[in-house]
Amino acid sequence: PSQGVHLMLDKSFLPGDDAITIPKTDDGRVLFLVPWHNKVIVGTTDTPVKKESLEPIALEDEIGFILNTATRYLTKAPKRSDVLSVFAGLRPLAAPSEDGNKTKEISRSHKIFSSDSGLLTIVGGKWTTFRKMGEDLVDKAERNQQWKHIATKTKNLKIHGYKKDVDLNNPLYFYGSDEEPLLKLSKEKGWNATLSNSLGVIEGQVVWAVQNEMALNVEDFLARRTRCQLLDAKESVRMAPRVAEIMASELGKDSEWQVKQVEDYKKVTSNYII
Repeated sequence: PSQGVHLMLDKSFLPGDDAITIPKTDDGRVLFLVPWHNKVIVGTTDTPVKKESLEPIALEDEIGFILNTATRYLTKAPKRSDVLSVFAGLRPLAAPSEDGNKTKEISRSHKIFSSDSGLLTIVGGKWTTFRKMGEDLVDKAERNQQWKHIATKTKNLKIHGYKKDVDLNNPLYFYGSDEEPLLKLSKEKGWNATLSNSLGVIEGQVVWAVQNEMALNVEDFLARRTRCQLLDAKESVRMAPRVAEIMASELGKDSEWQVKQVEDYKKVTSNYII
């Protein structure tokens, strides 16, 4: 595995809608500065790690590298105190057969392995190549099982929620065609109060996440159904008690569950705060 770290900054550090790519940093890495959800995401690093973990933690030298390099290209120099959130992820790189290659030189392409039982295992790849990965896996299954080949139809298939002409300044834009029923639910049930002004989150989103998106805990909502944890870790912690309260009401949970949920969320999110 290879670790990549990202920092989240306020939009004032990179006004406008354009992203910046630094194709070659001092140590030969690539750095991206990308407008995202009215913030700026800056990354990434490429650090080999010996052991994987469910909650990878950003290393101090990774944070320093990103801040020092990004300073040259932003409107003002970001300090550690300006970082709204820091998070690390692990890339499941498909290693080459020979040893000694640096992680940045390892192919980001995927590999498919067949087991004696017929089980197919896919490793490597990227989120941005998920459709191709799925196509290759199904094609491999067809060959292995001697099934009739059926050409893929996913290339132009619209994903759930597809909507034309989305307004990216709308904090609910990512719901696409689900935005209208979400707002209707919020208004009818009295869940249209604001949970966070800075992140543009309303209470109805919590209810919607439970009823329609299989959210089962506070982290599901704040980290995955929305991106509050990544966008502003401290603000997401402030939101956690109310999120737990709403979820408990929807899921039929008691006050003890709420307290435990908030404690668990604070613990995991502490890794996202410098």
